[in-house]
Amino acid sequence: MGSPSNNIWVVLGLGLAGIYLLTRKLKQSIKEDFGAFIQKLQLLPPPPPAPPKAPHPLTSLTFALSDLFDIEGHVSTFGHPEWARTHEPASSTSPAVSTLVQSGATCIGTTVLDNFAYGISGENKHFGTPTNPAVPARVPGGSSSGAAVAVAANFVDFSLGVDTSGGVRVPAGFCGILGFRPSHGAVSHVGIIPVSTSLDTVGWFAKDPDILRRVGHILLQAPFVMQRSPRQIIIADDCFQQLNVPLDRSSHVVIKATEKLFGKQVLKHINLEDYISSKVPSLKACSNQKSNGELKSSSLKLLASIMQFLQRHEFGNKHDEWMSIVKPDLHPAVSAQLHENFEVSEVEIENSKSVRSEMRAAVNLLLKDEGILVIPTVADPPPKLGGKEILSQDYQSRALSLLSIASISGCCQVTIPLGFYDKYPVSVSLIARHGGDRFLLDTLKTMYTILQEQADIAATSKSSKNVVSKEQSAEIAKEKGNQAYKDKQWQKAIGFYTEAIKLCGENATYYSNRAQAYLELCRL
Repeated sequence: MGSPSNNIWVVLGLGLAGIYLLTRKLKQSIKEDFGAFIQKLQLLPPPPPAPPKAPHPLTSLTFALSDLFDIEGHVSTFGHPEWARTHEPASSTSPAVSTLVQSGATCIGTTVLDNFAYGISGENKHFGTPTNPAVPARVPGGSSSGAAVAVAANFVDFSLGVDTSGGVRVPAGFCGILGFRPSHGAVSHVGIIPVSTSLDTVGWFAKDPDILRRVGHILLQAPFVMQRSPRQIIIADDCFQQLNVPLDRSSHVVIKATEKLFGKQVLKHINLEDYISSKVPSLKACSNQKSNGELKSSSLKLLASIMQFLQRHEFGNKHDEWMSIVKPDLHPAVSAQLHENFEVSEVEIENSKSVRSEMRAAVNLLLKDEGILVIPTVADPPPKLGGKEILSQDYQSRALSLLSIASISGCCQVTIPLGFYDKYPVSVSLIARHGGDRFLLDTLKTMYTILQEQADIAATSKSSKNVVSKEQSAEIAKEKGNQAYKDKQWQKAIGFYTEAIKLCGENATYYSNRAQAYLELCRL
């Protein structure tokens, strides 16, 4: 591993004057590097082996990493200059980083992140907010904003970040690139500053699906297995119904690609909220969220609350003492979460652990070894830079509800860009069971090109988005009716079939299904 080059911006042992100088340098160079980097450096790979031996698997690739990974002799900022001022240089390099370097990749710098990797906006008032190359007037997404921007702006081939509650998935979605959150525990956490140990994962970004996969094979160190096609691709219809993007530009793209690659028989539709409610009973024990055993809030919103609770509790265990001594100045979004009155009971901790365990079992049961769950990555477009939208409870709830699925279950998730809608990047996410990381990367490789083709067709199609959306909505209502029918809830089934008929009265199946439900009701 090579030593840093002479022209790096040294941050070791910086006092306040040095921090000011570093910040000023960053502001001056923002047009050059989009504000992505905190420190430029070089970690060089070993010399390539002599022929006929194969070259290192990541030879000629460059990467950057969020500034919370240990690099020997370097003080990570953890997204805040006060952290660097009060901590010593690392004595060794994070295994995730050194493994990539030993595999032939060159690390060229560390990148900006939210204060303490705690936000989803990617904004940082101390080091500057990286510019989103896809939509410069909007936030890049966080927490690993600089790492995503470095890839989106073509400064590096791939980059590393940490995904606790969306830290890789959100910026990938906002910047229009690929982002991978592995199964919890699949990549070593050694040598990273912890945010929330039960939720933290080392994730990575790339534009090229082949590079994303190659990096994954190195980091995951998974044994080789024959590539398998998905047996089921399950569309979470209720999640897509909440999107501010028409269905023909999101879930419909995945449906079309699936039909072309694997056939209609592979597709399945699900109401994920209902499934989680039935399979994660500990959600009902959430304080102030139940009434006669029935959930007042949606199961996904409750899941998001559990995720926020765990993150705040575990962050506090590690860092609250330091926070109380140093009293760092924080971005409003981070400050609102870390400075609110936070009390925790043993009952809440145990209940959160139960939810996490049940959620993993529920997703693994749904997907088994060769199933894929399809959800939106985020519910809304990137908010304006410096705006208050991302601070609102509604925005946070809508975003974190989707992000909590993989975070709480510990399952792996990949964010896939699908072009633009209304000038903003659109993405979907595929989720596989815990431990199904290699299968998920293989599925991405198989589907990526067809997904992009279908996204391009949808973007240029002259068909009315409302017509497509109505047809899709009718199908969703029909699927809900079918489920109610299976559960022998005849009146409920009739209601859903009637809703489908109102949306699309030309489909004879809806009338037939409703008539059958009426017959069953009359037999009672």
